[in-house]
Amino acid sequence: MNTTHTRRNTAAALAVLVALTTAGCSSKARDDDGDDKPSAGGVKTGVGVSAKTIELGLLTDMTGVYATLGKSVTQAQQLYAKQVNADGGVCGRQLKLTIRDHGYDPQKALAAYAELSPKVLGFPQFLGSPFVSATKQRIDGQDKGLVMPQAWSASLLGSPYIRVVGTTYDVETINAVDFLMKEKGLKKGDKLGHVYFEGDYGENALVGSKHVAEQEGLTIVEQKIKPTDNDMSAQVAALKKAGVKAIVLSAGPRQAASLVGVAAAGKFDVPIIGNNSAFAPQLLATQAAPALEANYYVASPGLPIGADTPAAKKLVADYKAAYPSDALDNGIVAGWTGMDVFAQSLRKACEDKDLTREGLGKALLSLNSFDNDFGITHDFSDPDAPSSKQSVIMQPDKSVTGGVKVVREPLAAEAAEGFTPKAG
Repeated sequence: MNTTHTRRNTAAALAVLVALTTAGCSSKARDDDGDDKPSAGGVKTGVGVSAKTIELGLLTDMTGVYATLGKSVTQAQQLYAKQVNADGGVCGRQLKLTIRDHGYDPQKALAAYAELSPKVLGFPQFLGSPFVSATKQRIDGQDKGLVMPQAWSASLLGSPYIRVVGTTYDVETINAVDFLMKEKGLKKGDKLGHVYFEGDYGENALVGSKHVAEQEGLTIVEQKIKPTDNDMSAQVAALKKAGVKAIVLSAGPRQAASLVGVAAAGKFDVPIIGNNSAFAPQLLATQAAPALEANYYVASPGLPIGADTPAAKKLVADYKAAYPSDALDNGIVAGWTGMDVFAQSLRKACEDKDLTREGLGKALLSLNSFDNDFGITHDFSDPDAPSSKQSVIMQPDKSVTGGVKVVREPLAAEAAEGFTPKAG
C-alpha cells in the first residue's frame, strides 16, 4: 500500500469533516472569543469561564481501540478535578469537566470537538493524534483554546495551543532502539522489524526507527497495519522469514498481545519493544502474559504508576479509593500529568489576571521546569519542541503495582538529543 497516498486520503477525509463541523459552529465560537471581560478581582475572562466555574472538555476513547487507556486517563482527570475542587478550585472557581467518548471514530471525534469548543476554555485531553491534527488549523486560526493531546505525534508540534506532554513518537522510538542496541544485543548490520499503525502515530514512530537505523547501520523491515488488525500472525511470519533480530511495535495493546504471543509460540525469540500506548496491564491476565514478561518492553514518557516516589504512591492510594474495581496502569499517570500541567497553567493565568484562552496559552509558555515527581522535567516554553526527549524503558511484570517495572531510568539517547522532530 502506498503510504503517502493513504495519508493523503485520510487527511482529505478528515479535512472535509473539519470543514463541515466548523461551518456549523464557527459563528458561535467567534462571538464567545470576543466576549473577554474583567470579572471580580480584576481577572479577565472569556469562553468557558464564569464567576463560579471553569469549563473544560475531555475528548476520549472509552469504547474503541484505546478504550482501556481512555478510561484510565479520563478517570484520573476526574479525580484530579475533584480534589482541586474540594480544595477551593482554581482562581476561586470550580473545574467542570464535560466528557465525550468518540470511540476512536474520526467523525465522532471531530463532531465532539465542534460541539464543545465554543463552550469550554480548553481541553486537558484530546485522544488520537489523527483527530487533533485534523482540527489543528481551526485550533490555531480560530479557536485558540489550549489542547493537551493524549497523543505524541510530531505533527502536533509547532502550535502555541496544542502542546505535547513528553517525547514525540519519533524521539521515543529512537530511545527504544537505543535500548535494544545497548541492552538487548541488536547491532550494526542487523535487521530491525517495525510493526506500525498506518497514520500519524505509527508513521511518526517509523521516522524515528529510520533515523536511528541510518545512524547505526540497521535495516528496517516494515509491516504496516490498521488499528482493526488484531491477529499479528502474518506479520510475525514475515519478520521471522526476513531474519530480524528485534522488533519495534507502534500499535495498541491488542496487537502487542498477539505479536508477542504468536512470536513465542513460533519459537521466534527476539526482543520486542512498544511505544507508550502499546501495553495495558490487563494483558497480564491473558495467555500472552508469560511471553510478555519474558520478551516485551515498553518505552514511556514518564515513570510508571508503581514508581517509588511520593507522588506515585499517593496517586495509587487515591485512585484505588476512588475506583476500587479498576486496574492501575500508566494511562492514570498520563491523565494526571496532563491535568496537572493544565491546572498549573490556569493558576499562572489567574496570577496574571487573564483567564482567557490567550492568557492561558501565555501562562503555559512560562512553565519551563514542570516536575510532578514522575521522573521527567518538562519545558513548555518552545511550541516547536516536545516538552522532553527522555524516555523510561519498562518491562511487564504482574507482581508489581501497575504491571510494569522500570528497567532503564529516564534517558535521552545521544541520537535522540541530536534529532529535531519535524513540526506539523
